[in-house]
Amino acid sequence: MRIDQIIAEAQEPIFSFEFFPPKSDAGERVLGLALESLRQLNPAFVSVTYGAGGSARGRTLELTKWIKQELGIEAMAHLSCVGSTREELTAVLDDMQQAGIENILALRGDPPRGETGWKPEPGGLSYSTELAALISAGYDACIGGACFPEVHPEAPDLAHDLRFLKDKVDNGVSFLITQLFFDNDLYFRFVDEARAAGIEVPILPGVMPITDLRQIKTITGMCESTIPPALLEALEWRSHDPDAVLQLGVSYATLQCAELLARGAPGIHFYTLNRSHATRAILSALRLLAPWVTREVVRTADVDQPAAPAVTTAA
Repeated sequence: MRIDQIIAEAQEPIFSFEFFPPKSDAGERVLGLALESLRQLNPAFVSVTYGAGGSARGRTLELTKWIKQELGIEAMAHLSCVGSTREELTAVLDDMQQAGIENILALRGDPPRGETGWKPEPGGLSYSTELAALISAGYDACIGGACFPEVHPEAPDLAHDLRFLKDKVDNGVSFLITQLFFDNDLYFRFVDEARAAGIEVPILPGVMPITDLRQIKTITGMCESTIPPALLEALEWRSHDPDAVLQLGVSYATLQCAELLARGAPGIHFYTLNRSHATRAILSALRLLAPWVTREVVRTADVDQPAAPAVTTAA
């Protein structure tokens, strides 16, 4: 089923998970346990990241097929421009179509390890907008795209970033997933600016529960996301105790997601890092709390005030 259709027909916020193809037998076992555990939570879909070059592409396709066909969960394959010619990308898309994969996240991709700047493959594509256009022109697939509440690291400012994002949507992207962030005001300001720029597709917030301080510093350094000073200070204070860091990270993510949903986000996309414990705890708590229901009750009771528009509804 197409993810844009899943979002449009959902009666409640949707929840989804991101995984990456494992590189070892031990990694496969960890991933298998995580998938089996999270399957019980009935995610709307699962996405699988994409490695440029070599066998990583094949692992993405095989894992996506397995999730969809064997586990019975809707799956989305990532696809990037890195290291591929147009013909090679077309071949990958042909394989995805033959495998029955209906959902693709179209990405430019990061420079290969060891390279500092982006440059397209000779005969390849330069931008995710071009990849989205390639997919929409030749394939009956639902196309997702990435967006950046703190502005893409290579964009000079938000206005330029939003113009590029609008072009991406105009080329066939029907929903967006944000880069990870830890300050919800960044998300809601970004959504407001996107709507003002004419971008009407659903924007799913991407959330990564903090489970390891060194790891999250590395990840945010790579993607140039910021950790609020108060949160970082609290994590640093607990740095001698990994369990305390984990507990704070899970608590913070639960509160972050609850506020996002109470204020109208259409769902949450969890960056799981192939582990299930933190995500399972957060999602279980959210479903018990149901902050989106509280929001609707408050709106219904406030009959003398006009209802504030939900800023992240499906177009």
